[in-house]
Amino acid sequence: MGTTRVISVVGKKDAGKTTLVVALAAEFVRQRRAVATIKHGHHPALLDVEGTDTWRHFNEGMAQRAMIESPGQRVLFERTEQDGDPETLARHYMKNMDIVLVEGFKQSGLPKIEVHRKSLHRTPLYDPATSERSLWVAMVTDDEALRVPFPVLRFSDTSWLVALAGLAWDRAKLLEG
Repeated sequence: MGTTRVISVVGKKDAGKTTLVVALAAEFVRQRRAVATIKHGHHPALLDVEGTDTWRHFNEGMAQRAMIESPGQRVLFERTEQDGDPETLARHYMKNMDIVLVEGFKQSGLPKIEVHRKSLHRTPLYDPATSERSLWVAMVTDDEALRVPFPVLRFSDTSWLVALAGLAWDRAKLLEG
């Protein structure tokens, strides 16, 4: 296995994290990169419907892992004792990917791209007073006045997605295989 890059997209509620992850993933796919994503959720995900075979395997049978394989996709349900960190998850499940885009996990030590919408939140997550400040790679924002010591891309800019993809690729954490 080669090197996998991992970078996190963070931001406050409704800032546009998912939209940015989807846009970056599509851009990397356009560049012929193998892309994977990891989403951090705060509540158990309901990905299966009660009564289906896989739901029964996992919930009634209490299987440690249940997988459904169908044409063109595979889904694994797995019980865990605790939340995994994005680097461990990427190493375990995202082998052979060129880049893993992580949504959330703002407490992780991964390099970060923040989405900040001043129209929704007065201040970004980025805090220049913390030791984590060096983890910020870029900020995508609607705040025309925001000044920080790393690249700021505005939704109104042209070609910001290609520039951001380049920054993400260059500054992502490298996980050696």
